[in-house]
Amino acid sequence: MSGFSAEWLALREPVDHLSRAAALRDSVAAHFKSCDHLSIVDLGCGSGSNLRALAPDLIANQSWRLVDYDPALLVAARATLSDWADHHTNEGDALVIRKDAKRIEVRFRQADLSTSVASVLDDGVDLVTATAFFDLVSPAWIEGFCADLARRRLPLFATLTYNGEETWLPPHSSDSAMLAAFHAHQAGDKGFGPAAGPAATGLMQAGLAAHGYRVAIAPSPWRLDAAHKGLIAALADGASGAVAETGRVEAAVIDDWSASRRQAQSCEIGHADLFGVPNSD
Repeated sequence: MSGFSAEWLALREPVDHLSRAAALRDSVAAHFKSCDHLSIVDLGCGSGSNLRALAPDLIANQSWRLVDYDPALLVAARATLSDWADHHTNEGDALVIRKDAKRIEVRFRQADLSTSVASVLDDGVDLVTATAFFDLVSPAWIEGFCADLARRRLPLFATLTYNGEETWLPPHSSDSAMLAAFHAHQAGDKGFGPAAGPAATGLMQAGLAAHGYRVAIAPSPWRLDAAHKGLIAALADGASGAVAETGRVEAAVIDDWSASRRQAQSCEIGHADLFGVPNSD
C-alpha cells in the first residue's frame, strides 16, 4: 500500500491531532502509567504523526517502531520527528528524541503489512497503534490481525478510522450519489484485498471481542470550517477523483459537485477511535 504523500499528511496532521477522542487517549495513558518503559509499534506510520500526537501523554521512557511500506515516508518521518524534538541524536539505526521530559527511542522499518504484519509484533511490544489505517485493509486481514494480537495479548489503540459519515454545508443535490460512489471506491483493493472501508471499526470491535478483549470506541470526527480551506479543497479534489474512477457518476455532475465543495462553508468527516485490551489486563 502506498500513495499518501508527505504533503497530504502534513496538511491533515493538525486536524487529526485536534479530532482524537480525548477520553480514549487518557485511557491508554492510564493503562500504562505504572510501566517503567513502554514499547509501541505504529502501523502505517506515514510521517510520524501518531507518535507526535500520543507520545506526550505517555510515560517518560518510550521506544517506538514506525512501520510503513513507503521508504520515502520513513525518511520523512525521521526528518519531521527530528525537527519536532527538543534535542535528538542518532544512535545506530535509532533516532533518540528528547521532548519535554520524555526520552523516545525511534526505529524505522519498511514492511509490506499485507503479508508480514505478524513479524512486526514481536520483540517485547506493549502496545500496537495506527492512525487512519484500518479502513484501508480487508475484513479478512482484520480478522487475522485480531487473532495475531490475541495470541500475543497485545492492546490496540486505533485512531481516526473513517466511518463513512459526511456532512457538507451548504448541501448539494449530488451529495448522496457522490458519497455512495466514494464508498464504493473505498471498498476497492488498497493492497490488502477488498477494503473494509467504513465497516472497519465495527469489524475490529467484533474481532477483538471474540478473542476476549474489552473494547471502547469513541467518535473522532474532523470538523472543518473556513480556517481549513486548504484541507476542504484537498478533500473535495480527492473525493472527486475517487468517484471518477468508479464510473458511477457523470463527469459533469462530479465537476459541479467538486466546484461547490471546494468552496464549502464547512464539513464534518466521521472517524472513530478504538482501544482494545485483553480482559485479564
